[in-house]
Amino acid sequence: MHDRFLDDIRRNPNNRAILERWDALALPDGWLVAGCLFQTVWNLRSGDAPASRIKDYDLFYFDAEDLSQAGEARVQARADALLGDLGIEVEVANQARVHLWYESHFGERYEALHSARDGIDRFLVPATCVGVRPGELYAPNGLELLYEGVLTMNPLVPHRELFERKAASYRTRWPWLRIEA
Repeated sequence: MHDRFLDDIRRNPNNRAILERWDALALPDGWLVAGCLFQTVWNLRSGDAPASRIKDYDLFYFDAEDLSQAGEARVQARADALLGDLGIEVEVANQARVHLWYESHFGERYEALHSARDGIDRFLVPATCVGVRPGELYAPNGLELLYEGVLTMNPLVPHRELFERKAASYRTRWPWLRIEA
């Protein structure tokens, strides 16, 4: 399933281009994560174009030495310069600073993370906990739930209201997904 996933996500030309330019991004503990990966798989299963309905492409990195918004903005600007010709929205997030803004944004407390992988572990839906970088796939919950379209709440982030909103949003775009609360 590992190889199938990597082949599937590369069918999205934006994922492929980002991974081809990975070294130039120079992200410490960097990962391409989230919707651009699992939504590509769901699009393929639905018979849609691989990049259909993907609103942004998320890049996680971890830099505990610079927790400033300005530092994150510099990394975002570098990513925008390297990937701007793709015509997609790219969002860069330093996982070392998520705990500083998460509660004010989502209304829930959030423990400090120790790596970018910790951030991937904490997606609201376990099936969506995936990240890639050249030569490496991180899927702490495996890939079966993703391919089966099963949405459950992540016990590491037991925020039921946030989960229900996220799962409902996914179901509007991919109605075949199953929510198992």
